[in-house]
Amino acid sequence: MQALGIDVLFKGTNLFRLLQGLWVSIEISLISVVISIVLGLIVGILMTIDRPFLRIILKIYLEVVRIMPQMVLLFIVYFGTTRVFGWDLSAEFSAIFVFSFWGTAEMGDLVRGAIKTIPKIQFESSLALGFNTVQTFVVIIIPQTIRRLIPLAINLITRMIKTTSLVMMIGIVEVLKVAQQIIEANRNTSPNAAFGVFAFVFFLYFIICWPISRLSIYLEKRWA
Repeated sequence: MQALGIDVLFKGTNLFRLLQGLWVSIEISLISVVISIVLGLIVGILMTIDRPFLRIILKIYLEVVRIMPQMVLLFIVYFGTTRVFGWDLSAEFSAIFVFSFWGTAEMGDLVRGAIKTIPKIQFESSLALGFNTVQTFVVIIIPQTIRRLIPLAINLITRMIKTTSLVMMIGIVEVLKVAQQIIEANRNTSPNAAFGVFAFVFFLYFIICWPISRLSIYLEKRWA
């Protein structure tokens, strides 16, 4: 145990601090996921509307998010806005904003793809029955879209949880930052602390993400 550096976990409050850091990561993820799902549903529907200008704007938004690394977005929002606009944004708010900005684009594209899989005849039939566009989406399209979307959305959630490790770069004390602090504090007494601590961090991420991933696979097979 000592040779692997695992004993460091049980010194003082190290284990408790890691769990606190994990909760910070989960909290940022959950808030970002909820915002991304709500806004992503709206963006996805807008992507299917036959308005060329709107489609171009949303396409640019999606491409910017895909091309730009999340770490760069974090630096722009947290450090850039302070220097350019003088805004005093907290690190937590910046992280939630960036992950929601990224997640909304990704979720919107998933929603767009799910809507496109619905046969066009269903749109035409609903309009022929007297439904307007809003009623068509609310009553017919969105319920089917959600069923197709859930497995894909769950995969996005696991990606967002894992990506929250980047927030340590703007000073948020999440699980990876706490792990580094513990390793630094025990560098002399436990040279192998890095192995034990990071192995435990891997285990924490695994027990959170693996069940979510399995749920996604199960739903995808069940609703295929």
